[in-house]
Amino acid sequence: MTQTDRRTLLGLAAAAGLTGIAGEALAQSTSRGDAPTESAPARPAPEAKYRVPFGVVGMDHGHIYAITDAMIRGGGVLTSFYSAVPSQVAAFQKRYPGVRLARSEDEVINDPKIKLICSAAVPALRAPLGIKAMRAGKDYLGDKAAIVTLEQLAQVRAAIRDTGKKFGIMYSERLEVPAAVQAGQMVHDGAIGRVIQTVNLAPHRLGAPNRPEWFWDPARNGGILTDIGSHQADQFVYLTGTKRAQVVASQVGNFAHPEHPQFQDFGDMVLHGDGGTGYVRVDWFTPDGLSTWGDGRLFILGTEGYIELRKYVDVAGRPGGNHLFIADKKGMRYMDCSKVPLPFGPQFITDIVERTSVAQDQEGALLAAELVLTAQARATRATNA
Repeated sequence: MTQTDRRTLLGLAAAAGLTGIAGEALAQSTSRGDAPTESAPARPAPEAKYRVPFGVVGMDHGHIYAITDAMIRGGGVLTSFYSAVPSQVAAFQKRYPGVRLARSEDEVINDPKIKLICSAAVPALRAPLGIKAMRAGKDYLGDKAAIVTLEQLAQVRAAIRDTGKKFGIMYSERLEVPAAVQAGQMVHDGAIGRVIQTVNLAPHRLGAPNRPEWFWDPARNGGILTDIGSHQADQFVYLTGTKRAQVVASQVGNFAHPEHPQFQDFGDMVLHGDGGTGYVRVDWFTPDGLSTWGDGRLFILGTEGYIELRKYVDVAGRPGGNHLFIADKKGMRYMDCSKVPLPFGPQFITDIVERTSVAQDQEGALLAAELVLTAQARATRATNA
């Protein structure tokens, strides 16, 4: 996506009432595919097996649009939503014409027709909302970071145990990025042998002037490792097949934003699991000159080769995103993954009906959350000194 395209998308978002983090997120989400769309899916994907009514509560991050679109592609039927913020209501109804605005959060959660609640509320509110939905008999899909403290994690696990309901987490950098879907399939097909290590570099654009107040507060967003790092921990767990893991080391820092002393603009962590090792670096230092919100890169080292993903941009190289490079016994190859289908939506809706775990392994999703929460809690402070 070019700078002009990005400005156009941000302008469209602003016209719909989405500014700051929500507007940037909408522009980001449309930049991840080969053919961005400014409208919601018209119908479920051909592979969608079921129709499941779902509702939306909590729209503080623009990721709610990618989550809602994924559920519609999967066969979800958007039934009602709730927000107390007029601009959020207007933007949501513009993208999903005809959807009913409920009178309260409880009206959506307690609607007997609805089977699934989706949310991208302020991060600190996502787990409590999910627990409330589960105890009301619904499955739940929350934006990452869906859990921001180890205490919340324990409460989520208790709710899963008590209710038997799903607490899904939308780790979109793996589940909704075609190149990541392709890489995951190749890894599980044995294309590079046994995975030894994953290295994730995940810079993001700050967009400081339009960020909401909660963005600067680690108590509300979980901190940089919990927030951005959630995606990377999920990829580590999934690609290495890890079932048990620990945090070897972690650090966070504020190198360039003294006006927000609690904010963290840099973080990294080293992970070790029974399936492999991982290194993660996250930051808010994407320069304005880059054509998209971040040069996300993933390196997967195997015993018989390696894969590199340039998910969103190939700097001074091929246009667009979803670039995959592989080196193995046969040689070196490039793959354009922009047309790779995204299976998460249909799989997740099917899991709700059939009570399977194809779209997401519950324990794997929670292990990724546990790793970043532990890394965040134990992180040393990195400084310029």
